[in-house]
Amino acid sequence: MNQSDQGLDKLIAKAILIGFEKHYRMFTEITLAAMQRFEQCQWQQAQEASRERIKMYDLRVKETVAYLKKTFDVDVHDQTLWQSVKKNYCRILERHRQPELAETFYNSVFCQMFERRYYNNDNIFVESTVQLSNIPHDKNLIRSYVLKKSNLLRKLNKGLDELNFEPDFINRQRDILKLLAAFKKRVSFPIEKDTIYRLDICSSLFYRNKVAYVVGRVVCAYGEQPFMLAIKNELNAGLYFDGLITKASHLLLLFGFARAYFMAYTEVPAAMVSFLQSIMPGSRRLELYSMIGLQKQGKTEFYRDFLKHLETSDDEFVIAPGIKGMVMTVFTLHSYPFVFKVIKDKFAPSKKITRQTVKEKYLLVKMHDRVGRMADTLEYSYVAFPKHRFSDELLAELQQVIPSQLTVEDDYIVIRHLYIERRVKPLNIYLTTADQENTRHAIDEYGNTIRQLIKANIFPGDMLLKNFGMTKQGRVVFYDYDEITYMTDCNFRRIPPSRHPDDDMFDIPHYSVKEGDIFPEEIATVALTTEQHRSLFREMHSELLDAKYWNGRKESIEQGVIEDVNTYPKALRISRR
Repeated sequence: MNQSDQGLDKLIAKAILIGFEKHYRMFTEITLAAMQRFEQCQWQQAQEASRERIKMYDLRVKETVAYLKKTFDVDVHDQTLWQSVKKNYCRILERHRQPELAETFYNSVFCQMFERRYYNNDNIFVESTVQLSNIPHDKNLIRSYVLKKSNLLRKLNKGLDELNFEPDFINRQRDILKLLAAFKKRVSFPIEKDTIYRLDICSSLFYRNKVAYVVGRVVCAYGEQPFMLAIKNELNAGLYFDGLITKASHLLLLFGFARAYFMAYTEVPAAMVSFLQSIMPGSRRLELYSMIGLQKQGKTEFYRDFLKHLETSDDEFVIAPGIKGMVMTVFTLHSYPFVFKVIKDKFAPSKKITRQTVKEKYLLVKMHDRVGRMADTLEYSYVAFPKHRFSDELLAELQQVIPSQLTVEDDYIVIRHLYIERRVKPLNIYLTTADQENTRHAIDEYGNTIRQLIKANIFPGDMLLKNFGMTKQGRVVFYDYDEITYMTDCNFRRIPPSRHPDDDMFDIPHYSVKEGDIFPEEIATVALTTEQHRSLFREMHSELLDAKYWNGRKESIEQGVIEDVNTYPKALRISRR
């Protein structure tokens, strides 16, 4: 940085922060409007707002990069200048309310401007400089109420008033009494008459799909009890309590990797994430940031966590177990619960798609409501892995199938583009060792997954069992997206009867098949390969083998109906009787 550049570092740092603050302001505006969309039952607008909020980050980064290149002479990397820019950026983040997010935005801007060889801690925030203790306290994050028998109903009514909903509850007092009865049954400590309780409620509601969730905890001398209270809005009638979730394991599912992001306003994201961790001790910061819509921060948290894991482990990256895919090559680290997926240079002849098509499918899933049945992905570019951690078999595989995406730089393997997903056990592998009870559960879950994807206007495409996985929580999710499409783009048909006894002896179908034609009957003949699995599927999900069922759901979607998708077990619902 020469004499004429003095002050340039401060201007660049300020310009990047202005870009971030514009992004967060727009992010907040969309998030805050979730309440109005919920009150007015604007479900389609809610889905569009979710997609818009995801897209806006990259747009703001591009705007900021364009401004920097237009305003300053920064096309060529100047090490001295950018080290000084980073130092100034750190100074102006002191006492900032979203400093960790601002660091991530800085990284995004820098990495879009310069080559990978400059991606080090001198230039970007590989390691965060943020101390959580230095972030200003968010005094508005939590509302607390002291409850005892004499003021219970009054305080609960006050809490509902402070939610500021425009429509009232259909029957508020009935709902409160039902809620108290449900809570007594599900709480982990005894409920006694003279006990004093403190109710801590997150001041922001968590909106997703057609539900608003109150998130909080009850604290007393016996301990703490986390909870999520699900509120629904019945058009032209009003609000009602639909579910009460009190187990941390169920809460973790609601914040899980197969869910759409919540709309939840927070001025100090680090404080909200810390509160959520306090009521869900098994949760990861990377997933909580993502689940409140800050998925770019989730990516940053993941990468830092991954680097730490590499330092404290020594096992090798290996080819992921399961049948090799025709579009993706997949590898994993057994000590880390994720898989790494790279698009192959060449696909099997049966796959009539391109690399760009595959990327568009993965983006579709990112933007869509995943209804708890599609694994979220983290997308990265130019990721460097230590070469000595790759097994010989994996390295040979990668050199064969993704040579255009692979570069060797000294002691590192650099992959140009990849996706990272939570690791689950492929359903075909799970079923090889499952007993009768678990087999029945797995086939039922497979059918439930298909049903819920249908409700979200998603046709999975390739429904082979190898493309579905069993999570540790016993839920089946779908994770192979190269053939995914909208239900409304499909033509569901029954297989026409044979015209001649010999028709079924040939591999070529005896009937015409056009692009977009889908034959649901083939689930039983192609996707399910054993008679036991077919029999169980017919018993529990026979409708899914009938084109009439699929066409009925398609027609409903085309008419603008957005169906409810249960995100918690029926046993956790609150009776309205």
